[in-house]
Amino acid sequence: MQGGLTMERVAEKNENLWLMVVSPGIWAAHFLLCYSTTAVWCAKVVGRDGPLGEARMAIAIYTVLALAGIGIVGWIAARRQSYGSETVPQAFDTPGERHRFLGFVTLLLSALSAVATAYVGLTALFIQTCH
Repeated sequence: MQGGLTMERVAEKNENLWLMVVSPGIWAAHFLLCYSTTAVWCAKVVGRDGPLGEARMAIAIYTVLALAGIGIVGWIAARRQSYGSETVPQAFDTPGERHRFLGFVTLLLSALSAVATAYVGLTALFIQTCH
């Protein structure tokens, strides 16, 4: 029991699948922002052989914000996954178990999105010029 509700009393009408796609969406937006920032910077501002300079700083800011957003979604997912007092996840087809399963899947997608976001952000650390 958590918050006065038993596992069977989870309101399924309040459940949706949108939370599952938020972390991959943040990663995709981060990737597009980093790519377009670098492309515009190199094509219009400094030229083909110019330094990334301020574009690297923008990518670092994008990465920190994206990881913070993914972290928030992961925290919400972890709370959903640990709902109730059952020890074996997804053992029965009940509303509470479905609630925990959606939390578990969202947590895994958040972890994968965090790793992908970190790898995209690391490219700005290693690549210093547009060439």
